[in-house]
Amino acid sequence: MENATLFEVKNDCAWITLNRPENRNALSAQLVNELYDHLASANENNEVRIIILTGNGSALCAGADLKSPPGQSIDGGEKAIPLSDVLMAMWNSEKPIIALVNGAAFGGGLGLVAASDIVITADDVPFSFSEVRLGVIPAVISVVCLPKLGNHHAMRLFLTGKKFKGQKAVEYGIAHRSVPRDELPGAIETEIEALKSAGPNALIECKKLLRRIPQLSMEDGFKEATSWSVRMFKSDEAKEGMTAFREKRKPSWITDQQ
Repeated sequence: MENATLFEVKNDCAWITLNRPENRNALSAQLVNELYDHLASANENNEVRIIILTGNGSALCAGADLKSPPGQSIDGGEKAIPLSDVLMAMWNSEKPIIALVNGAAFGGGLGLVAASDIVITADDVPFSFSEVRLGVIPAVISVVCLPKLGNHHAMRLFLTGKKFKGQKAVEYGIAHRSVPRDELPGAIETEIEALKSAGPNALIECKKLLRRIPQLSMEDGFKEATSWSVRMFKSDEAKEGMTAFREKRKPSWITDQQ
C-alpha cells in the first residue's frame, strides 16, 4: 500500500504533505491514520519547532473519502483513527501548525484548516462546507470551525454549502492571509521566520495559553495567567531573551541559518 502522505523535516520544520492527488487528498482511513502518526512524530522530535500542513495536486483536501471514510477499519485490521482524534491532536499540538492552503479545501479539509494555528492561502483557492449538499452536516469539524467562524458566518456557510475563496476566508476568520498563488512560497517563509524569532518554549506555552484561558471565568483566568506570567519571567529562556534585548543582539535560539 502506497503512503497517502509525505513527511519531511528540514530547517526546524516538519512538512506534512497530503499526497493522494488522484482523489484530491480525500480523507481516507489510511490518510487520517498517517496524518495522526506524523503529527505525533513532529511533536516528539526535538529538532522540530514548526509543523506545516499542505497538499499535492489541485486540492489541500476535498473532504471525506466516501469509499473509505475516516474511522473505518483498514485492510489487515489496522486500528482506524477517527477524524476527531486528528483534529484534537492538531488543536492540542504543542508546536504551532501552519496550514499552507494551495488547493481546494472542502468539508473535512476545512476542519484541518481550522484546527491549524496559522493559515496562509492562495487567493484562488475554493473553500466550501459542502456537507449539506450530500445530505449530511459538518458535525465533527464544527468543533474547530465554530471558534474561528462564529455563529454569524457559520449559519450561512454551513446551511448553504456556498463556495468562497481566499480573501473571503480571511474575512470569515478561517485564514489569516490570502496572497496570489506565486507569492505563496514567500508568504510561508515570512510566517516561518516570525515563529523562529520567538523562544521555543514561549511558543509552546503560548499555544497552551490560547487553549486554556478561554475555558476559564475572568476571575480564574487572571489568577492562572498571573501565575503563568511569573513562571515564564523566571525561565532561562526569558533571561536569555531579555539579556539579548539589552545587549542589542539576537537571542541564542535565532541562528544564522534562519
